[in-house]
Amino acid sequence: MATVFLALRALLVLGAMAMVVATALSALRTFVLPRAANTFLSRMVFVTIRRGFDRVVRRLDTYERQDAVMALFAPVGLLALPVSWLLLVFASYSLAFWAIDPGAGWQTAMDESGSSLFTLGFRAPAGFGPRLLGFTEAALGLALIALLITYLPSIYGAFSKREMAVQKLDVRAGTPPSALTMIIRFHQIGWLAELDELFKAWEDWFVELGETHTSLAGLVFFRSPRADQSWITAAGCVLDTAAITSSTLDLGHRTPDSDLCLRAGFLSLRHIGEYLGLPLAVDPLPDDPISITKDEFLAVYRELDRAGVPLRPDPDRCWLDYAGWRVNYDKVLLGLAAVTMAPISPWSSDRSPNLRTTLRRRSPDG
Repeated sequence: MATVFLALRALLVLGAMAMVVATALSALRTFVLPRAANTFLSRMVFVTIRRGFDRVVRRLDTYERQDAVMALFAPVGLLALPVSWLLLVFASYSLAFWAIDPGAGWQTAMDESGSSLFTLGFRAPAGFGPRLLGFTEAALGLALIALLITYLPSIYGAFSKREMAVQKLDVRAGTPPSALTMIIRFHQIGWLAELDELFKAWEDWFVELGETHTSLAGLVFFRSPRADQSWITAAGCVLDTAAITSSTLDLGHRTPDSDLCLRAGFLSLRHIGEYLGLPLAVDPLPDDPISITKDEFLAVYRELDRAGVPLRPDPDRCWLDYAGWRVNYDKVLLGLAAVTMAPISPWSSDRSPNLRTTLRRRSPDG
């Protein structure tokens, strides 16, 4: 009987250490590994917190109030990760301390674990084995806190770079951003030729977006400083501008910049969507259905024509070419707009699945 009890204690220690290793690996994959790594623990924490936030925002009657609440979701989720890891480490080591010396009781085991984890030192474990456990737990606790401290500058640096481009788009495409508005503004100031430079800059933006928003996945849910702006609606506006440029504008020259921007954009959005587990059309056909109707596109075509923008003469051909580009990013754009609760923006979040269209916007006087 004593042998069986000893074996059970050994299994408890091994199980506790396995949980500690799993927790440490979750932290490493989330904070250190420079690639997308979707861990079960991190996902569970964010999903659980998101469900709580969803219950709150469903009771709010304006988008502005919903945005104010959802602005806290990503920071709360980010801070909840190390708290969850620390709690798991604390529970695992408490179990290990108890299994080594069950006669001391649970209170003593928890005191030894807590004292070691938070380096308080009010209770020193007795014996070589417990002291070794205490040293490793103290080192792991410090490492988890250090990872969070070093992670925060990285995520806020990437956030700042992302939002600078979003703010610049406000000047060029209005708020909410619109491809129609941007093209007409560029035409009115004689800058249509400068669209190539814009597409080059946004190609770089998309490439960086795909890297940072998967390796630092919490960035997906960090909201813009203003309630009427969003990185995903900005991305949709630029992609639509590039798609209309490639399919519809007659600029007298052909450059690959709009095409390259489109490809960089839809690949980046797909990578982010795949990481989040969104349903995607990985290899869509050019004639697959999209959320934009032909009538909507032709209305934009006529607006551009009335503004004097040089257009290709066959609107039906332009529609087919535009739809062939849009199909590459249509589904993932709408999915990301929905999951991030993006503000209403034409041709993106205004037709996202599960988006509450009955929200009332606050009047200018409050």
